[in-house]
Amino acid sequence: MMSDKTPVGDVRPSQLLWTYGPGALIDLPSLSVLTLGTHLWDRDRCPLITEARLLAAVRKELGSQVESLRMPPYQKSEHVDAYSAEANIGVPVLPFPRWLRCVKCGLLSPFDRGLFECKENRYRPELTRFVHKGCTGSKGDAKATDADAVPARFLLACRNGHLDDFPWHYFVHSGVSECKGTLRFFESGASLQTENLWVKCDSCEKSRSLAHAFGQEGKQNLPKCRARHAHLNIYNDDCTEGARAVLLGATNSWFPITLSALAIPVTRDPIIQLLQDGLDFFEDVESETEIGLIVKTLKKTGHLIGIEKYTSSEIWEALESINKGGEHGPVSESDIKGPEWDVLTAPTPPADWPHFLSTPVTPPETYKLQISDIFMLERLREVNALIGFTRVEAPEQSSDPSQRPETASLCRGAPEWVPATEVHGEGIFIRFNEEELRKWEQRTAVKEVNRKLLAGHRGWRNARNLDPGEAYPGIRYALLHTLAHLLIREVALECGYNAASIRERIYADTEGSQQQAGILIYTAAADSDGTLGGLVDLGKPENLGRLINSALNRARICSSDPLCSEHNPEKDRSLHAACCHACGFVSETSCEKGNRYLDRSLVVPTLDCADAAFF
Repeated sequence: MMSDKTPVGDVRPSQLLWTYGPGALIDLPSLSVLTLGTHLWDRDRCPLITEARLLAAVRKELGSQVESLRMPPYQKSEHVDAYSAEANIGVPVLPFPRWLRCVKCGLLSPFDRGLFECKENRYRPELTRFVHKGCTGSKGDAKATDADAVPARFLLACRNGHLDDFPWHYFVHSGVSECKGTLRFFESGASLQTENLWVKCDSCEKSRSLAHAFGQEGKQNLPKCRARHAHLNIYNDDCTEGARAVLLGATNSWFPITLSALAIPVTRDPIIQLLQDGLDFFEDVESETEIGLIVKTLKKTGHLIGIEKYTSSEIWEALESINKGGEHGPVSESDIKGPEWDVLTAPTPPADWPHFLSTPVTPPETYKLQISDIFMLERLREVNALIGFTRVEAPEQSSDPSQRPETASLCRGAPEWVPATEVHGEGIFIRFNEEELRKWEQRTAVKEVNRKLLAGHRGWRNARNLDPGEAYPGIRYALLHTLAHLLIREVALECGYNAASIRERIYADTEGSQQQAGILIYTAAADSDGTLGGLVDLGKPENLGRLINSALNRARICSSDPLCSEHNPEKDRSLHAACCHACGFVSETSCEKGNRYLDRSLVVPTLDCADAAFF
């Protein structure tokens, strides 16, 4: 909705976390809008999500003032009166870029100059558009009619997360000029390449091709960054990064920074589990007499369902146990995957219906040497939180925040809450034989592959001015990651799951007190793909053995071989070896590392390497 609360379209709540969050551009059919900061969202319309471990991790990143995780607001019914209060439920947006172009005469002007008018369509919000009233055509001799106005598809962005309108007057006049003439946008050729796109001033008749706005030439022809955060309507202090031209809809204009956690039970005591999930509600309790009122309030608001079954004395006793830091103390916020590993590998994992239910099964007979345990996760809940975003460059994983692109804030000031989503699904957890993995890691061929991957990792990070000694996940991670990708592709072929709705979670930490070696393949989609039951059924020994056989056989030969199998990451400073789109890459939404640290030769023998395969 715009400043006058005009609905302009709709997106799914999950898209406001991964694609169209605060600071991102939404390219609608007739106009482009910018999602504004969360300080302008209607917090009372944002449902609360409870997940204590993820909230602790968010607080570590953004500060202790973060109170909660909340879902984006949404309309509860598909059929609402277009002029009712519920029709205005949504997130605030603003037309951006400000500059519009008339499709008939090429007039280029900001929408707030009065030359364009917004045509509202309450019953079809996606058809809301701007028009150039009384347009007489490019030559000025046509009959005056209303012509559609579309966004000028050029913007300025920088690595520090700033976004600004393209400086059309500055660009066409080659710098600051006193000329304030009307600008026109026109095409000079059949193709829409930048050298055929021109902007011209009607007053001084100066013109310039948009090809001069990109590349090395663009650095000389564009002004310095104004340090503008358009979604917050503020300007920072001087920005040291150079502004660069980007196209509307370009994927590098917004990269989300998210944290995710599986909502798993971390204790067998139900009351302790409830209190750990909702510890914020009881953090100020000083005596047992206060608990009754809090429980009554929670029951009315629908928060912390199930707490009303316990008496005040039971809750007070459990709170004292948690506060004393006993065996049921709060989960460490420094490691999200650690508690998950402990629960997933437990011989009899605790249950938390309907969020978590795990059943152990026997590994396939063929792979008993490599696989030690398999658990079918019949119920699973994943919670994701958005904590910021970057522009131009994707956020790279590093323990040193100073080496990352600057993270842009979601709101003005310190955030008190962050957008989050929760999805339910199912999965298969496979734990590998630690002894066999250690033997495999000592092979000469495996060490050589590790050397090449590490060299590619260092070269890749050096090229981006990052510490080359940071963030290398290790050869064990590359093995498990590659196998997870092969299984995801096979699951999509075998049972018809949408490949983008299948995700992975790799457990390969070897530096902690426990040696991790496992993969979790699960569905976690907002639609029905998440809970169809097909993935759990594939975890049965007879089905999983056949699935692994098929995945390994398919991975031995790639349609891009021998080029794929001979790829050396050391030479081109890349982050994958024998793997490509034809054999091992999956959807970006499925992979936790962006299709990096993959090598088929670690899993099965390939044309170029036959001695490093684990299977």
